[in-house]
Amino acid sequence: MNQPFPPNSWEARAERSVLYGFTDLPALKEHGPIVLTHGTGIEVHDVHGRSYIDANAGLWNMVAGFDHAGLTAAAKAQYDRFPGYHAFFGRLSDQTVALSERLVELSPFDSGRVFFTSSGSEANDTMVKMLWFINTVSGRPEKRKILTRENGYHGVTVAAASMTAKPYNRHFGLPLPGFVHLSCPHYWRNGEEGEDEAAYVARLAGELEEVIAREGAETIAGFFAEPVMGAGGVIVPPAGYFQAIAPILRRHGIPLISDEVICGFGRTGRLWGCESFDFEPDAIIASKALSAGYFPLGAVILGEALAADLVEASEKTDEFVHGFTASGHPVGCAIGLKAIDVIVNEGLLDNVRAMAPLFQERLQALTALPHIGEARGIGLMGALEAVADVGTKAPFDEDLRVSERIAARCLDNGLICRPLGSAIVLCPPFIVTESDIGAIFDRLEESLRAVFAGIG
Repeated sequence: MNQPFPPNSWEARAERSVLYGFTDLPALKEHGPIVLTHGTGIEVHDVHGRSYIDANAGLWNMVAGFDHAGLTAAAKAQYDRFPGYHAFFGRLSDQTVALSERLVELSPFDSGRVFFTSSGSEANDTMVKMLWFINTVSGRPEKRKILTRENGYHGVTVAAASMTAKPYNRHFGLPLPGFVHLSCPHYWRNGEEGEDEAAYVARLAGELEEVIAREGAETIAGFFAEPVMGAGGVIVPPAGYFQAIAPILRRHGIPLISDEVICGFGRTGRLWGCESFDFEPDAIIASKALSAGYFPLGAVILGEALAADLVEASEKTDEFVHGFTASGHPVGCAIGLKAIDVIVNEGLLDNVRAMAPLFQERLQALTALPHIGEARGIGLMGALEAVADVGTKAPFDEDLRVSERIAARCLDNGLICRPLGSAIVLCPPFIVTESDIGAIFDRLEESLRAVFAGIG
């Protein structure tokens, strides 16, 4: 670090005892960790009393802000009533049943069933195991391959990391065999010269057909897709993308699973990302906003057909041999019920819709700056792509670490945003106001101008 922290400081203690995940270590070495004590509204506060607007809502999840009284009250009340239990052996809490019913009610499905986890990663792993279990018990043991897209993100557990088509997973010897990655649907970056969006979508649909023909539909268990690729850098699919691929999957008997860990519960301006992009999945993966970040909670929501298949397979073997100690935790489910109520009935989803036009307008305005090649987003999520040359879309040399420099400058200006590759990502809490949006983009613009001026 530039200046060593006092030996008994929070920063020094963190350096001695904490292993950092998903942390740029050169930046950490230069600036040190930020140790936080509490949050108010959309701000978080560190041990030195400094405040930061968290324009990433924690990790996409703190959609109701950091001090929502109703959510903490729901947690306290459930802790007093029934502080913990599992969902094994047919014994489960009433809150687990109630949240399951509510999720099916809010889903695009007429009926279905829910399986709870503690995270989106666990939920995606669970969905993979469900597909493998159904197929193996039903006499289709070869139907195991999982299709995802390059630059998609589905989690960090072993199967979910194999689905996550990011280069860093090679350090773990992943993906496992049987995980097949198709092209990332990013038209701005991957469209060919003279190719319009419709032709680009047709090319991606053709690729899907080719992959299915090569691998064999009888070997493919499912296709997982985020409606918007969140951790890939807010990659919004080109118009007609899901309308092109969904019929192909249906024709070949391949389930379409919508990974709504980031998009679900309002981030795109609709309750589900699949609603924003007008496609009907066979199952939904949920987490993050499901509990507004106030409890580690994830869920697999199966539509009617997959739910029936899983029940039938489980009856053949007497049980579905899968679960987690905290699956359906009564406190987590009580918080989930309250979080949904806050989003749906207390104005948060309405506020996303009201604030999204201004958020997207301010985002797009930053394309006037040098080195911003693309601004993309929907609802209250957006990204800015930093490039060395706007005309050619040539990226900066990785050694310049431009996005990390922008994020660090933002921190100096009291703003938390997330560097993802060559992009800077924003996804503020759903309680954000016009004034908040103004402050976010004013601080971001100053940071961008300063970093770009230093690059020359």
